[in-house]
Formats: sequence, C-alpha cells, structure tokens
Amino acid sequence: MGNKANIGDDYSLTRVPMSARQSLWSITIIRVGALATISQFILGASLGYGMTFWQAVWATILGSVILQVISFLLGYAGAREGLSTSLLSRWTGFGRYGSSIIGGVIAISCIGWFGVQNSVFAEGIVQATGGKLSLPIAATITGLSVTILVIFGFKLLSIVASITVPAFLLAISFGIFHVLSEHSLPDLIAATPAGDPLSMGAATTMVAGGFIIGAVITPDFTRFAKSGKDVFWMATIGVLIGELGINLIAVLLALAARTSDVVSIMVQTSGWFGALVVILSTVKINNLNLYSSSLGFTNIFDSIFKVKLNRGMVTLVIGVIGTLLSILGILDYFVDFLVFLGVLVPPIAGIIVVEYFILRTHRKALDESRAEGKLPEHVEGIHPVTLIAWAAGFVAGYTMTIGIPSINSLIISGVIYYVGIKVFKKKS
Repeated sequence: MGNKANIGDDYSLTRVPMSARQSLWSITIIRVGALATISQFILGASLGYGMTFWQAVWATILGSVILQVISFLLGYAGAREGLSTSLLSRWTGFGRYGSSIIGGVIAISCIGWFGVQNSVFAEGIVQATGGKLSLPIAATITGLSVTILVIFGFKLLSIVASITVPAFLLAISFGIFHVLSEHSLPDLIAATPAGDPLSMGAATTMVAGGFIIGAVITPDFTRFAKSGKDVFWMATIGVLIGELGINLIAVLLALAARTSDVVSIMVQTSGWFGALVVILSTVKINNLNLYSSSLGFTNIFDSIFKVKLNRGMVTLVIGVIGTLLSILGILDYFVDFLVFLGVLVPPIAGIIVVEYFILRTHRKALDESRAEGKLPEHVEGIHPVTLIAWAAGFVAGYTMTIGIPSINSLIISGVIYYVGIKVFKKKS
C-alpha cells in the first residue's frame, strides 16, 4: 500500500489508487465484523422477547433491505471515486464546510461509541480475570491496544477481523449449542414471545436504525474495493451473516431462555467463552469506530484550516480521549446524545445519493480528476439548499410518529434537496 499507508495515513485526504485496492475478502470480513457484534445480538434478543420467530424474520428482512440499499449506493460511490464518506461529501452536495460538519458528526459519534464499547470490552476482561484487574486499568489496556491496531490502517483492520470474526462466530455457536440442546427447533419457532408485544414498525426501526451510521460510513471501507461488484457482495454477505444470521440466532435464544438479556445467557452457558464473545465483538467494532473517527477529523482540519494531519497521529489522540472518557464514566450520559445523532446522520445519505446518482452536478469534475488520480480543484463552500434539506430531514426523523424515523429523515432530506436544487437552478 506504499509508504503513505505504512505510517498510518491510509490515503485519508486523497483518492485510494487502484494499486492499493484490497480483495473482496478484506473488505467483506471488516463489514461482517461491524455487524457480528454483541449489540446486534442484543437487538435480536429484543425482537425475540417481543415477537414470534416469523414476525422477527420479517422485521429483520425489512430493516436489512433498507440498510442494503443505502450501503450499496454509498459504497459504490466510495469505491468508484476511492474516497471516504467525509471527503466524498465535498462534491456531493455538502461542499468544503458541509463536509467538515459531516466529518465532525461522524467523528464525535464514533468516539462516543468507541468509549461505550471500550467500557463493555473492559468489563468483559474484568469478568474473564475474575476481578483481578480493576475497571480503570482494564479500560486503559483495552483502549490503547485497539488504538495501536488502528494506527496501522486498513490492512491491519482486515487481518484482525479475519481472526476475530470466525472466533466470535465459534463462541456464539458454543453458547447456542448449550441453550438449544434443551429445546426443539420447531417448538421455538412456534413459541409465543415472553415480553410485551413489539410492533412491526418499531422492530423495523430498531433493525434499520441500529446500523444506519454504519451504512453511511460504508465508503470509508469500500474506497479500498476493486469494483462495484465487490461492493455489492460485501453489502449482501454482511447483511446475510451479520443482520439475518446473528439476529435470528438471538431471536431463538430469547424465545428459549424467555429473556432478552443475552449477555448474561452467553456468560451463563459459556463461562469464560461467553466473556470472550463480548471481548471479541467490541474489538472489531471499536477498530471501525476509531478508523472512521480519524478520517472525519483529518477532513475537518484539511477543509477548514488547510492543514493536512497524519491519520495515524489523529488516531492516537482520539484513542486516548475515548479511553479517558470510558475510564471517567462520562459515557453513561453520552448514549442519549448518540441516539440523537442517529437521526442527524441519515439525511447525509439522502443528500449524497440524490446528488451523486441523480443530479450529478459535480460528476464531470469528479470523472476528469479521477482519470488523473487527483481530487477536483474547485470545492464550493456549502449550498444553502443542503442545510435546509438536512434540517428538514432531521426534524422529520425526530418528530414524525409514523414510519421509521431514520428512513423518514433520509427520504425527506433527499426529496427536499432534489426539489430545492432544481428550483435554485431555474432561478439562477
């Protein structure tokens, strides 16, 4: 991947050249790693606690189709241009300053999730060692270890995921074998849920909303893909294993155990192996949190201050900040803010998709500069229509009581952006 990637820069402010593109396996294993997590497991268990098996299947399929479409469209644009989400957004409606706002939203969101997941990781270590390590010491070790991994860039993320994803799936299989050996599969599929009924709309919202930020940052990883076909298979395999596979296993577990507390089920049935499940899932997802956060911050400094920071050094600084936040316990109050970001982020996808695939305002500049392996020379500040569309999408997602909030915000922002740009062009 050349010297730039070796020092941790990873083409954060340039196009990824074809010579540095990775195999389908490399990008797919990272995607599966982002989905095959304990949080996905908890989501599946919540569905199984409030729905029958087949209701949960349909909710998962509906939510997954939404994520698949968004991931593929954005991922395809990222692979075609070789650009991360925050860099791509400069020429897809957001301009220089809008892309900085996106970089900031993604970076803060991912630091928050890094800290939350690091706390879970550290608690898993404390449990696995029988309390011999204190939580602050465990959180320091886990946070800094993941930070060092991410400094070395995309290639190492893929190697780590190649080890942890199969191990995670093996550990889950171990727990399932224990629980399901006491129940027949047909009985579980026919079982009534133990908890309060969950509506199809609420369940689909949980599935789509749970990974919507992951879908929006898809270009951060698909910029290393060799073709659009690779992006399609990465998104499809990720959904089949990570969404359908993990969700439905967790649904069955919840129906069998008559509870939604899957973490305790896993630890009870698998002992230290159950703790390993928690640990491995948080390592994988935290790699991605930190990686996307570092890309967001390098874009902010380049856009606003014209300073090109090294992504590796940025990773070190934000890794230390995220680790400190998890040690101080500030993150207990951060989750509400992260939920708020879950409605703020989807409109970004709506605007980028409409601009890149339908309006194509900057497509000529992107095509010409791509042929030379450079970025387009001209970047506008930010279009007022973008801000209006983003704000309208956010308000719709936050206030509308029908449909799926994250999807409402995405569609409404896209429609308003399209109409607004058409009107603006007619007047000018």
